[in-house]
Amino acid sequence: MYESYTHQALPSKKYRELIGTAICVFNSNNSFVIENILRGDQTGQYEWHKLIDKVSGRLSGDIEQTITANSDATIAQLFSDIVDIRNRIVHSFQITAPAGVIDDVDNQMLATKHRDGRQERITEEYLMNFIKLNEELSTKLHQFRGF
Repeated sequence: MYESYTHQALPSKKYRELIGTAICVFNSNNSFVIENILRGDQTGQYEWHKLIDKVSGRLSGDIEQTITANSDATIAQLFSDIVDIRNRIVHSFQITAPAGVIDDVDNQMLATKHRDGRQERITEEYLMNFIKLNEELSTKLHQFRGF
């Protein structure tokens, strides 16, 4: 598919909408994690400006000292899993998939290469699962916050 603003081949609008949604829900949860770190900070050592500048994967120690210290490791583990999947999406590459793999006339989609060398297509199902994991994390963060 092509758009008037670029001559490059693009995946379908639906697929791009899922990618955009995936990034948005992750960004929302990343901010929500930081909010909960600040709420759980008993020492006053954390500052929003410093936390927001951190790469998401580098928040694990801060999560452990605040959220996990006041609950359990569920949120920390889920966030870590989500960060790993987000990295696969963000650091993906575009491919032309074999016909029938995706609902796109031009067969455009993203794929990723894992550190072990394994490659994986980022399907609509992959993106939907990521969005659902973020919904689960959001629910757990709301429960942790208490409202």
